[in-house]
Amino acid sequence: MREGLELLFNPSSVALIGASKDMWKSGGFFLRSLVNHGFGGQVYPVNPRESEILGLRTYPSVLDIPGEIDLAIMTIPAQATEQAMLECAQKGVKFVILHTAGYSETGDEGSELEDRVIQIARQGGVRVIGPNCMGIYSPQAKLN
Repeated sequence: MREGLELLFNPSSVALIGASKDMWKSGGFFLRSLVNHGFGGQVYPVNPRESEILGLRTYPSVLDIPGEIDLAIMTIPAQATEQAMLECAQKGVKFVILHTAGYSETGDEGSELEDRVIQIARQGGVRVIGPNCMGIYSPQAKLN
């Protein structure tokens, strides 16, 4: 069994919550990066309004993904991350990179949202990188 940070830096599966056909949006940029750099694991784009992006089947939610998810990257608006984190915890996602901004750096309301999202992650055993994070770089996994 793989443990610790191994699943973060060398995941066998990545869910991109907020995947986009628009390559200028972060959800499109991250997806294109995974595909173009040859990430060797499973890539699961999550977008409830699309059926396919870059030739990959999309899923309405992480709960609809058939396999396990080592790493999820959230590129959705801050207001949607509370529900998405609940779903990640329910699914058993090991790590979430919270690319999204709009939390404590925006004031009291954002700080309260950040606290709720992190509490959901802790209760669900999800380890979080971020929020307001550009992600990680793992050349071995071709994850950028």
